Amino acid sequence: MKMRRRFVTLMTVVILSMYLIINFWIRASLDVSLDQSMPRRRGGVNDDFTNHPSDTLVSGMISEAKSNVVFVNKSLEEPAEKIWTLAASWVNGKNVYPSDVDAVSLSTALNALSSRKILYASNSRKGSQLKLRLILDGGQNVIFKPMRYDRNVVINGTPYAGYDRHNGEIAAYYIDMLLGFHMAPLVSGRLINLTRDIIPVATDRLLETFSISKDNNVCFYGRCFFCNKDEPACGRGEILEGAVILWLPTDKHPLESWIHPWARSYSVKKMRWEHDQLYCKTVLATPLYNSTDRLLDIIDTAIFDYIMGNADRHHYETFVDKTNRSKIFHLDNGKSFGNPYIDERTILAPLYQCCRVRLSTWNSITALNNGNRLSSKLHLLMSRDPVFPVLDQNHYKAVDRRLINVIHEIEICIQDAGRDNVLVHPIF
Repeated sequence: MKMRRRFVTLMTVVILSMYLIINFWIRASLDVSLDQSMPRRRGGVNDDFTNHPSDTLVSGMISEAKSNVVFVNKSLEEPAEKIWTLAASWVNGKNVYPSDVDAVSLSTALNALSSRKILYASNSRKGSQLKLRLILDGGQNVIFKPMRYDRNVVINGTPYAGYDRHNGEIAAYYIDMLLGFHMAPLVSGRLINLTRDIIPVATDRLLETFSISKDNNVCFYGRCFFCNKDEPACGRGEILEGAVILWLPTDKHPLESWIHPWARSYSVKKMRWEHDQLYCKTVLATPLYNSTDRLLDIIDTAIFDYIMGNADRHHYETFVDKTNRSKIFHLDNGKSFGNPYIDERTILAPLYQCCRVRLSTWNSITALNNGNRLSSKLHLLMSRDPVFPVLDQNHYKAVDRRLINVIHEIEICIQDAGRDNVLVHPIF
């Protein structure tokens, strides 16, 4: 059996190598390179941002205290194990990284996600969407979500339609940072050579899903609930863009999954919260939501999701904690940034039905709307990602518009219930 597996792996590598050799002179004769077909880290910036601060950035670090934003132009050359150990040490039940994190260390970790050697590749066992579990140099587990759409594709249909968007994961990480939550795991874009970086270290079950398309692209469909050979993820040639997401240190801090009180039915049937405007009283009747900060966490997450257009938060995760003081981690954000022209108000149901929000969250969003557009800072932070530009121009317009909508919803609550009843301090 082992000899057969080795033979299958060897033959896969040989066949794909022959494909590359044959197609090399074809691409050369057409004067087309893979690099030219991939998004550029610089250039291609929308006209709306020609006068933004990112155009005049100097090397070094910019720290924006009001929104807890860090941006650096440098990173350290550190042993991989040291980088991952430091990143794991930041994580606790209150944040994935502290608000006063050393900017260079954070940048070093992000750069490691986009560049460290891949030692192992397999199908991810969790979730319904196509993604890979990778192990990087230094033994770090990460999730890789492949590119499925070009930047300008608009996803129509239900609010949760379509494949996961890898660029949505990248943008979600920075929006979480801008809002001052620090509950999204570190994410970086990455260009992966499937033939060189994945196939030699892939498991047999993953290798069985690889093929070459009619357009001479290397493809795979993986193993997941919705995965099938008719809808593979394909590179451009052998190069595939995607998002690499840092695995939380669950060996030390196990995760616990909870059903979201405002989960959707994913069918024609409506959930109670969709027609009962007093539903929040039902939620608050349970100790988890009336004696902890969990409801405030859900409302923070609703604001986060609404700004991104993510209507797929059917569960949420916290660390296992008998006191229930662990905050909600902002995981699995791939259904964000699908349609920039639709603002799905129902995502904000926890906010407008319960009419309360952390005072710190209110301060963050009003600061972002006061002469410092959310889109400007988001564009600035993502401009150093390896797969920049991360978002289409219309999505930048959407986040600014949705931020104003959030503020409007809170202002209505303040008018109805009073400022002191709406803008609250956490219990813990």
